[in-house]
Amino acid sequence: MGLFSFIKNAGAKVFGIGKTTEEEAAESAVKKAEIEKEKAGKLAKAVETLGFKVLDLNVEVNGDSAVVWGLADSQATREKVVLVLGNTEGIATVDDRMTVAIPEPEAQFHTVVKGDYLSKIAKKYYGDAMKYPVIFEANKPMLTDPDKIYPGQVLRIPNLDK
Repeated sequence: MGLFSFIKNAGAKVFGIGKTTEEEAAESAVKKAEIEKEKAGKLAKAVETLGFKVLDLNVEVNGDSAVVWGLADSQATREKVVLVLGNTEGIATVDDRMTVAIPEPEAQFHTVVKGDYLSKIAKKYYGDAMKYPVIFEANKPMLTDPDKIYPGQVLRIPNLDK
């Protein structure tokens, strides 16, 4: 008899067995949306678990991006929420659409590189290595130990009260 060639996706249309490329793509898109919704829920739960006060918190995930809305009780809370989301594996960008109940000056951010430690970072931003507890406190509860920071992590560097 020999080898015969067929149209690969015709069977699904005729017999209802298998799926066409379009059906597979549609199912893949639905599955991706479900996964992203689950990730968004987990991120929102992480924010809530840390005790941050954000009224009407809403997080959406699209690929490696997160978008966050809500009313934060302070600028520090707003920045910490962004850091919780952004310092999560799989999230590359955070679109911060939150508002703040009481506007305050924004902190600076520092991306940790190999060889960084909090006192070295404090020396860079404040001119005094002994100010490292300010940075540590500004990043609680995400940081639980001043010696446990890692390359790629982003930290809040608050302004010092003059």
